Amino acid sequence: MAHEPVSVVFKIYCLSVMTLVAATYIVALRYTRTIPSGDLYFSTTAVCLTEVIKLILSLGMLAKETGSPSRLKSSVMEHVFRSPQELVKLSVPSVVYAIQNNMAFLALSNLDAAVYQVTYQLKIPCTALCTVLMLNRSLSKLQWFSVFMLCGGVTLVQWKPAEATKVQIEQNPFLGFVAIGIAVLCSGFAGVYFEKVLKSSDTSLWVRNIQMYISGITVTLAAVYITDGGGVQEKGFFFGYTPWVCFVVFLASVGGLYTSVVVKYTDNIMKGFSAAAAIVLSTVASVILFGLQITTTFASGATLVCVSIYLYGLPKQATSKLPCPNIDSTEARQKLIVV
Repeated sequence: MAHEPVSVVFKIYCLSVMTLVAATYIVALRYTRTIPSGDLYFSTTAVCLTEVIKLILSLGMLAKETGSPSRLKSSVMEHVFRSPQELVKLSVPSVVYAIQNNMAFLALSNLDAAVYQVTYQLKIPCTALCTVLMLNRSLSKLQWFSVFMLCGGVTLVQWKPAEATKVQIEQNPFLGFVAIGIAVLCSGFAGVYFEKVLKSSDTSLWVRNIQMYISGITVTLAAVYITDGGGVQEKGFFFGYTPWVCFVVFLASVGGLYTSVVVKYTDNIMKGFSAAAAIVLSTVASVILFGLQITTTFASGATLVCVSIYLYGLPKQATSKLPCPNIDSTEARQKLIVV
């Protein structure tokens, strides 16, 4: 898939927005989950509402792509209402992503935003492993080296975690790390599965997203009923929602759209810089807002993670004898829109 010609200014704009959204989302979510108040919102409702907004936004993008309301209606009827088997197929990543998103709320209820942001980069080696196993791809020696470097960096971060002194609620770091582990596994599997579905046909990316978000709404509504059904019936679906919570839902909804634009119009090295910048911004915000105390091991680990992200995004050498496409090609990375 070739990149459409766009200006450097537009690329920088999209990259900057994606970086700010990624960093702000983590910090804002952490803030909403650590407010010492008895009116804590139900995280399952936030995940469900995010899926609804993503569906609406995807319908809007498909409308722009088709060019007319009649073509939009025809496309939705053909690929959604007349293709139940496709909805079933896309229900697999819907379930996995629903678990991942709920695990993110659980993790950020028990871990600082900076620690979460660094540790969550383990999704890179997990995605790499799933790609090798599920898509029969290969990684370059430099990519494998960067994967081990990333794991070493995350180990340093967890060796002596930085502590936030301004958070007054009770936390369980072990539970937070377990939640991140589950989220990482979900991210790797669901992303590669969705890529495989995308490449199995010429169906529009926005159509695939609509199919998945419809399944996602069903799955997350079930999660609301099973996990917080009694509380929602007693207090209401939007109990505990504040402007900050609405802001978190908004960021989660639009973040994927900007990511898809960055994936389409830039390269993986720039995306790597964006991820590293998001880690730095999250760390700075955690120091200011949550009193995070940076330790030497944390700083060293975070640096290793940022360097490994950059190295992983470097293109394979042209002399490589392995003709398999890079795991981080533009088409492959379209899956990031649903994260």
